[in-house]
Amino acid sequence: MRKLSVFNQVSVDGYFRTSSGDMDWAHQDDDDREFKDFIAGNAVGGGMLVFGRTTYEMMASFWPTPAAAEQFPVVAKQMNSLPKIVFSKTLKKASWNNTRQVRGDLVAEVRRMKNEPGEQMVILGSGSIVSQLAQADLIDEYQLLAVPIVLGEGRTMFEGSKKTLNLALAKTRTFRNGRVFSVYVPKA
Repeated sequence: MRKLSVFNQVSVDGYFRTSSGDMDWAHQDDDDREFKDFIAGNAVGGGMLVFGRTTYEMMASFWPTPAAAEQFPVVAKQMNSLPKIVFSKTLKKASWNNTRQVRGDLVAEVRRMKNEPGEQMVILGSGSIVSQLAQADLIDEYQLLAVPIVLGEGRTMFEGSKKTLNLALAKTRTFRNGRVFSVYVPKA
Protein backbone atom coordinates (compact mmCIF):
# COMPACT_ATOMS: atom_id res chain seq x y z
CA MET A 1 0.00 0.00 0.00
CA ARG A 2 1.31 3.46 -0.90
CA LYS A 3 2.02 5.86 1.93
CA LEU A 4 0.26 9.24 2.08
CA SER A 5 1.99 12.02 4.00
CA VAL A 6 1.30 15.70 4.62
CA PHE A 7 4.12 18.25 4.71
CA ASN A 8 3.15 21.72 5.87
CA GLN A 9 4.74 24.68 7.53
CA VAL A 10 2.62 26.01 10.40
CA SER A 11 2.82 29.03 12.64
CA VAL A 12 3.28 28.51 16.37
CA ASP A 13 -0.44 29.22 16.77
CA GLY A 14 -1.34 26.45 14.31
CA TYR A 15 -2.07 28.18 10.99
CA PHE A 16 -0.68 27.11 7.63
CA ARG A 17 -2.04 30.21 5.85
CA THR A 18 -3.16 33.69 6.77
CA SER A 19 -6.85 34.57 6.38
CA SER A 20 -6.06 36.07 2.98
CA GLY A 21 -4.20 32.94 1.82
CA ASP A 22 -0.70 34.38 2.21
CA MET A 23 2.22 32.05 2.97
CA ASP A 24 5.14 34.48 2.63
CA TRP A 25 5.69 34.29 6.39
CA ALA A 26 6.74 30.65 6.00
CA HIS A 27 9.43 31.39 3.44
CA GLN A 28 11.52 34.02 5.16
CA ASP A 29 15.12 33.69 4.11
CA ASP A 30 17.68 33.09 6.82
CA ASP A 31 21.27 31.94 7.10
CA ASP A 32 20.68 28.54 8.73
CA ARG A 33 22.68 26.24 6.41
CA GLU A 34 21.48 23.09 8.21
CA PHE A 35 17.84 24.10 7.59
CA LYS A 36 18.49 24.90 3.92
CA ASP A 37 20.20 21.53 3.47
CA PHE A 38 17.22 19.82 5.17
CA ILE A 39 14.75 21.50 2.78
CA ALA A 40 16.86 20.60 -0.26
CA GLY A 41 17.24 17.01 0.97
CA ASN A 42 13.52 16.74 1.62
CA ALA A 43 12.81 17.93 -1.93
CA VAL A 44 14.78 15.11 -3.55
CA GLY A 45 12.71 12.46 -1.78
CA GLY A 46 10.63 11.60 -4.83
CA GLY A 47 7.03 10.44 -4.93
CA MET A 48 3.87 12.14 -6.15
CA LEU A 49 2.80 15.61 -5.05
CA VAL A 50 -0.88 16.07 -4.17
CA PHE A 51 -2.63 19.45 -4.24
CA GLY A 52 -5.97 21.14 -4.01
CA ARG A 53 -6.69 23.90 -6.53
CA THR A 54 -5.60 26.89 -4.44
CA THR A 55 -2.21 25.45 -3.47
CA TYR A 56 -1.70 24.05 -6.97
CA GLU A 57 -2.26 27.47 -8.58
CA MET A 58 0.11 29.11 -6.10
CA MET A 59 2.84 26.48 -6.66
CA ALA A 60 2.38 26.41 -10.44
CA SER A 61 2.79 30.19 -10.59
CA PHE A 62 6.15 30.09 -8.78
CA TRP A 63 8.16 26.88 -9.24
CA PRO A 64 8.46 26.96 -13.07
CA THR A 65 9.86 30.54 -12.98
CA PRO A 66 13.48 31.66 -13.37
CA ALA A 67 13.24 33.26 -9.89
CA ALA A 68 12.46 29.87 -8.32
CA ALA A 69 15.34 28.21 -10.19
CA GLU A 70 17.72 30.92 -9.01
CA GLN A 71 16.58 31.04 -5.36
CA PHE A 72 15.93 27.32 -4.79
CA PRO A 73 17.59 25.36 -7.64
CA VAL A 74 17.34 21.86 -6.12
CA VAL A 75 13.76 22.30 -4.90
CA ALA A 76 12.61 23.94 -8.16
CA LYS A 77 14.04 21.08 -10.24
CA GLN A 78 12.18 18.48 -8.17
CA MET A 79 8.92 20.43 -7.94
CA ASN A 80 8.85 20.77 -11.72
CA SER A 81 9.81 17.18 -12.53
CA LEU A 82 7.84 15.15 -9.96
CA PRO A 83 4.41 13.77 -10.92
CA LYS A 84 1.60 15.88 -9.52
CA ILE A 85 -2.11 15.43 -9.01
CA VAL A 86 -4.53 18.28 -8.41
CA PHE A 87 -8.03 17.69 -7.07
CA SER A 88 -10.38 20.35 -8.41
CA LYS A 89 -13.78 20.59 -9.98
CA THR A 90 -13.25 24.26 -10.92
CA LEU A 91 -9.71 24.43 -12.32
CA LYS A 92 -9.95 24.99 -16.06
CA LYS A 93 -6.66 23.34 -17.03
CA ALA A 94 -3.73 21.78 -15.17
CA SER A 95 -0.82 22.99 -17.29
CA TRP A 96 2.15 22.57 -14.92
CA ASN A 97 4.54 19.83 -16.09
CA ASN A 98 3.58 16.25 -15.10
CA THR A 99 0.21 17.20 -13.61
CA ARG A 100 -2.99 15.17 -13.76
CA GLN A 101 -6.29 16.74 -12.72
CA VAL A 102 -8.99 14.76 -10.93
CA ARG A 103 -12.51 16.15 -10.77
CA GLY A 104 -14.08 13.14 -9.07
CA ASP A 105 -14.54 12.06 -5.47
CA LEU A 106 -11.39 12.93 -3.48
CA VAL A 107 -11.69 10.22 -0.82
CA ALA A 108 -12.54 7.43 -3.28
CA GLU A 109 -9.74 8.41 -5.67
CA VAL A 110 -7.09 8.63 -2.93
CA ARG A 111 -8.23 5.31 -1.46
CA ARG A 112 -7.86 3.76 -4.94
CA MET A 113 -4.43 5.37 -5.47
CA LYS A 114 -3.15 4.15 -2.07
CA ASN A 115 -3.97 0.57 -3.10
CA GLU A 116 -1.96 0.86 -6.31
CA PRO A 117 1.76 0.11 -6.44
CA GLY A 118 3.99 3.17 -6.59
CA GLU A 119 5.98 5.70 -4.66
CA GLN A 120 4.69 7.64 -1.68
CA MET A 121 2.30 10.56 -2.11
CA VAL A 122 2.80 13.89 -0.32
CA ILE A 123 0.18 16.58 0.20
CA LEU A 124 1.60 20.10 0.27
CA GLY A 125 -0.58 22.88 1.69
CA SER A 126 -4.12 22.06 0.60
CA GLY A 127 -5.91 22.33 3.95
CA SER A 128 -9.33 21.31 2.67
CA ILE A 129 -7.85 18.12 1.22
CA VAL A 130 -5.89 17.38 4.41
CA SER A 131 -9.04 17.82 6.49
CA GLN A 132 -11.16 15.52 4.31
CA LEU A 133 -8.53 12.79 4.01
CA ALA A 134 -7.72 12.91 7.73
CA GLN A 135 -11.39 12.40 8.53
CA ALA A 136 -11.38 9.37 6.22
CA ASP A 137 -8.28 7.93 7.99
CA LEU A 138 -6.26 7.99 4.77
CA ILE A 139 -3.22 9.99 5.96
CA ASP A 140 -0.33 7.90 7.24
CA GLU A 141 1.99 10.65 8.43
CA TYR A 142 1.83 14.36 9.29
CA GLN A 143 5.11 16.23 8.79
CA LEU A 144 4.79 19.66 10.37
CA LEU A 145 7.45 22.35 10.32
CA ALA A 146 6.67 24.88 13.06
CA VAL A 147 7.82 28.40 12.20
CA PRO A 148 8.48 30.69 15.18
CA ILE A 149 5.83 33.25 14.30
CA VAL A 150 2.34 33.98 15.63
CA LEU A 151 -0.18 34.95 12.95
CA GLY A 152 -3.16 35.55 15.25
CA GLU A 153 -5.61 34.23 12.67
CA GLY A 154 -5.67 32.21 9.51
CA ARG A 155 -6.55 28.73 8.26
CA THR A 156 -5.70 25.44 9.89
CA MET A 157 -5.18 22.20 8.00
CA PHE A 158 -8.03 20.64 9.92
CA GLU A 159 -10.70 23.27 9.37
CA GLY A 160 -14.13 21.69 9.48
CA SER A 161 -12.92 18.45 11.07
CA LYS A 162 -15.59 16.75 13.15
CA LYS A 163 -13.48 13.82 14.31
CA THR A 164 -10.71 13.82 16.91
CA LEU A 165 -7.39 12.58 15.52
CA ASN A 166 -5.13 10.94 18.09
CA LEU A 167 -1.54 11.19 16.91
CA ALA A 168 1.79 9.91 18.22
CA LEU A 169 5.08 11.77 17.85
CA ALA A 170 7.42 9.69 15.67
CA LYS A 171 10.31 12.08 15.13
CA THR A 172 11.42 15.63 15.86
CA ARG A 173 14.29 17.88 14.84
CA THR A 174 15.12 21.45 15.78
CA PHE A 175 17.05 24.04 13.79
CA ARG A 176 19.12 27.08 14.80
CA ASN A 177 16.58 29.37 13.12
CA GLY A 178 13.96 28.28 15.68
CA ARG A 179 12.00 26.02 13.35
CA VAL A 180 10.97 22.60 14.63
CA PHE A 181 10.21 19.66 12.35
CA SER A 182 7.85 17.11 13.89
CA VAL A 183 6.47 13.92 12.38
CA TYR A 184 3.23 12.48 13.75
CA VAL A 185 1.49 9.22 12.90
CA PRO A 186 -2.04 8.11 13.76
CA LYS A 187 -2.20 6.14 17.02
CA ALA A 188 -3.18 2.53 16.45
